[in-house]
Amino acid sequence: MKHELIIVLDFGGQYNQLIARRVRDLNVYCEVKSYKTPISELKAMNPSGFIFTGGPNSVYLDTSPTISKEIFELGLPILGICYGSQLMAHVLGGKVESAAKSEYGMTSTNFDTSSLIFEGTPKESVTWMSHTDRISALPEGFKTTAYTASCPIAAMENPEKKLYAVQFHPEVSHTKYGNDVLKNFLYNVCKLSGDWSMKNYINTAINDVRAKVGDGKVLLALSGGVDSSVLAALLSRAVGNKLTCIFVDHGLMRKNEGDEVEEVFKNRELNFIRVNAGPRFLAKLAGVSEPEAKRKIIGEEFIRVFEEEAKKLGKVDFLAQGTIYPDVIESGMGDAAVIKSHHNVGGLPDYVDFKDIIEPLRLLFKDEVRRLGMELGLPDFLVWRQPFPGPGLAIRIIGDITEERVKILQDADYIFREEIAKAGLDKSINQYFAVLTSMRSVGVMGDFRTYDYTLALRGVTTTDFMTADFARIPYDVLSHISARIVNEVPHLGRIVYDITTKPPATIEWE
Repeated sequence: MKHELIIVLDFGGQYNQLIARRVRDLNVYCEVKSYKTPISELKAMNPSGFIFTGGPNSVYLDTSPTISKEIFELGLPILGICYGSQLMAHVLGGKVESAAKSEYGMTSTNFDTSSLIFEGTPKESVTWMSHTDRISALPEGFKTTAYTASCPIAAMENPEKKLYAVQFHPEVSHTKYGNDVLKNFLYNVCKLSGDWSMKNYINTAINDVRAKVGDGKVLLALSGGVDSSVLAALLSRAVGNKLTCIFVDHGLMRKNEGDEVEEVFKNRELNFIRVNAGPRFLAKLAGVSEPEAKRKIIGEEFIRVFEEEAKKLGKVDFLAQGTIYPDVIESGMGDAAVIKSHHNVGGLPDYVDFKDIIEPLRLLFKDEVRRLGMELGLPDFLVWRQPFPGPGLAIRIIGDITEERVKILQDADYIFREEIAKAGLDKSINQYFAVLTSMRSVGVMGDFRTYDYTLALRGVTTTDFMTADFARIPYDVLSHISARIVNEVPHLGRIVYDITTKPPATIEWE
């Protein structure tokens, strides 16, 4: 792709992806690379500038991540953030030492608004700090452009060499004018035009897919999730009926979702195959209550079903996968640490025989995938679908999975989601769903004693799904939801609402 490029060099900070997302939201393409990437490789990418991320180490220790002084001699703009700012000072001859007083959280900060990166900001505002070390002496040619009560060098710059550094984190929402700082770096310092958008990306991706596929055939496992749905729409536009989508319906989706997915794709220019394998999956899951065992069984059975259907098609040249950029980053880049491995990163699955994999979404973040879906004309309910676990409702049913219990949860979950939407809360609550517990309790309906299941409702607000708070759903809404569920869904006698944050809990129950 021929786009303006910013390289985010990762020094082990927790916000590397967030920095990259902020840059792309400002219409500039960027990639995250390990600090160990050779300078020659970075130069070959022809970047317009670099951003150094934060990190947990002290720059003055021999074991800490560092960078060659050569990068500062390329003549390219560099913005150092937190550890990245200290590293810039350390490598260029300044001094970094342990601070007498650490700074964590929102901090009142004073800015020199004559600096290019602080243009348009007030002289004083709140920034998000997270550091125990601080820059105590400037490198030659630098000047201080921000300070706090306990950090005399909260930002520094050498405009002649296009080098800028901030001790705070402009990428987090807690820094009030953080986005302005990033925007100023991109447009005032790097002089970029901002040529990155999903509208432009569609044309690039389609041309790339057509060039690679040629007259070949493409196979996609369509789950109905955001990534695979957007990928199917993109490939359909690129190669038409050379694409075959196999939709394995394991019977554990939310109410009506299988039919909704089929309705969206059955009339597009592609070959759509739906496999209704619900009974097969239920038979495999009979008597299994341990959540990891459920996951393993469902994953393996999905592969078997997909493989059987794929073999019926004869020769297929390419397997399409919905790998997205966080998958690539989290699976490790070069010498970077592997946070977690992903099933769709790293090569061909061992159960298929294809020439190659195509991954047109590999460079996109989730929010970009959603914007791409809107550009491709997919309906809102698919594009803005909530995160849904691969094993489906199997891990939202505590204990044994039966056809009856699946239906109970589908019906109850549908009512919950319907009422949240009616109350206008569906955009403010990031994820909400029902969990069918294995606990039964005594109740009364009419003049009769009941002994029915307890249903738990879960709603959370979050920006990154790494942490989450429980949603403050109004009591009258919860009351109405509870009344509807116990009156309309058999075998449910008690409704509870989960008010646990993440951490200590996870968002899902299993």
